[in-house]
Amino acid sequence: MIALVVITFLVVLGAIMLSVSSGLRYFEAKRRKQLVSVLRTVSEQEEEHVDLLMNPDEKQGEILPGPDQVIAKIAVLISESGLDWKMAKLGMLSGGGFTIGCVLGALIPFQSPVVLKCLVFGCGLAWLPMMYVRKARTKRLDEMEAQLPDALDFLARSMRAGHAFTISLEMVGDEMADPLGQEFRALFNEQNLGAPLERSLLNFSKRVPLADIRFFSSAVLLQRQTGGNLGEVLGRLSHIIRERFRLKGQVKATSAHGRLTATILTLLPIATLGGLMVVSPGYLSPMWTDPVGRKLVMFGITCILVGNLVIRKIIKIRV
Repeated sequence: MIALVVITFLVVLGAIMLSVSSGLRYFEAKRRKQLVSVLRTVSEQEEEHVDLLMNPDEKQGEILPGPDQVIAKIAVLISESGLDWKMAKLGMLSGGGFTIGCVLGALIPFQSPVVLKCLVFGCGLAWLPMMYVRKARTKRLDEMEAQLPDALDFLARSMRAGHAFTISLEMVGDEMADPLGQEFRALFNEQNLGAPLERSLLNFSKRVPLADIRFFSSAVLLQRQTGGNLGEVLGRLSHIIRERFRLKGQVKATSAHGRLTATILTLLPIATLGGLMVVSPGYLSPMWTDPVGRKLVMFGITCILVGNLVIRKIIKIRV
C-alpha cells in the first residue's frame, strides 16, 4: 500500500514538473519570437527614400516572374497572413496534398484516363494550403481595416489629451486587440529601439498593405515636416474610412445577386457532370475517349472559366 502511494506521488510530481517545464519553454519561445519580430527591421541601417503614396507603376513588372520573385511573393503572403508557417512547411503540405490527390484520383472509378484524374485531384489538393494562406491573409487584413478607425480615434484623443505621438502609439498597441494591436506594438518597439520614424512607418506600411495605412503614415510624416494639428487630421481620416465602409457595404449588398449567379452558373455544370459519372459511369465515356468529345470538354471548361471571370469583373466595384 505504501509503495503504491509513493509511486502515485512520484508520477503526479513528475507530471506537474513536466507541465511546468513545458509551460516555461513555451513562454520563453514566445518571448524570443516577439524579440526577434521587434529586431527584424531595426537592424537595417541604410537610409532610403521613403515614398508611401500609391505608385501607379507599382504593379507593372515582369510578365513572367522568375522563381526567386515567386518565392519572395509567397513568403510575403505567408507573413501578411499572420500564420506561423515557413516556406518548407507550405511546400511539404502542398507536396503531401499532391500525393494524396494522385492516390485518390487513381482509386476513384471514373471513366477517364488515370493520368488526367491524378493530375486534376493532385493539383487541386496541392493548391489547398495556398488557398488557406490567401484566405487567412484576406481575413487578417479585413480585421485590421475594420479596427483602424477606432485606432485612429484613440490616437487622436490621446494626442488631444497632451500625450506625445510615440506614447500614443504605445497606448494604442496595448489597448487595441490583435491583429492591429500587434502591428502598432511592433511600430512602437521599432521607435523605442531607435529606428527613424520614416523607416518605422515604411516598414509598417509594408507589413500591412492597406491604402488607409499609407494615408495614415503619409499624414504623420507630412505633419512632422509642415506642422499642423495631427489629432484633427487623424479624426477626419477615421471619419472618411467609416464612410467608405458604409459605401462598401451598400455596394456589396447590391452586387450579391451577381455573385450568387456566378457561383451557380459555375458549379451547376460541374455538379451535373459529377452526378452523371456516379449514376451512369459509362454514359460520358465517349467524352474522354473520342477526340471530338475531349475538345468539347476543353471548350466547355474554357467557357465556364471565361464566363465566371467576366461576371466577377462586372460586379467587382472598387470603393
